[in-house]
Amino acid sequence: MASSLRVVSLVPSVTETLLSWGIEPVACTRFCEQPSIDHVGGTKDPNLDAIEKLKPDLVVVDREENRLEDYQALMSRGIEMESLHVASLDDVDSEMRRLAARLGVDWSHVLSAPRPSRELRAFVPIWRQPWMTIGANTYGASVLSHLGVDVLFADLDDPYPIIEERQLVDTEIDVVLAPSEPYPFGERHIELLKSIAPAVLVDGQDLFWWGARTAVAIERLDQNLEAAIDGGRR
Repeated sequence: MASSLRVVSLVPSVTETLLSWGIEPVACTRFCEQPSIDHVGGTKDPNLDAIEKLKPDLVVVDREENRLEDYQALMSRGIEMESLHVASLDDVDSEMRRLAARLGVDWSHVLSAPRPSRELRAFVPIWRQPWMTIGANTYGASVLSHLGVDVLFADLDDPYPIIEERQLVDTEIDVVLAPSEPYPFGERHIELLKSIAPAVLVDGQDLFWWGARTAVAIERLDQNLEAAIDGGRR
């Protein structure tokens, strides 16, 4: 049975999804927010010896989250691997279906229809000092595009480009959508963010985590955006 498999998840989105399928990983990363499950390092620095000692039936990684050298090192130790590649909203269904089939569980995935353009130009900071944002070929940008939001600076070559202060000054920005991760933007940053444009705080997990949460996360983000737009009209 799938629930008896010894699975190590090195991807927070996968850990959450496995738990929703009734499969508790024997270990996960420290970023998975599961204190009751053993941790084997981070997404970029997993403890390979600790993983091998667990004798897992399967280790799950993602090409956007984890390093190729760690995947190859685990493969060389004879460990069964599943390498996912979720770089956009369009990848979620096929990649989760593939993982579900390997684990012997069912997967269903129904998204709301794409929103027409909200004509909203958004700066989405994911770091500060320096400012960084998300490019077009990222999951977060694809989610916002699905919600009718134009992500500024997404046309730059780097998937996570650094943005200079001058670029912010010279660009017409309708709203700053500041996620709670990877940089923990919160209420204490509101005045700073408002110096750029009207600012809205969004759940970073809803914006960047995929899998079991995707459909509901998109609905929550949609409601958050709609409330922010309505508030701005008043």
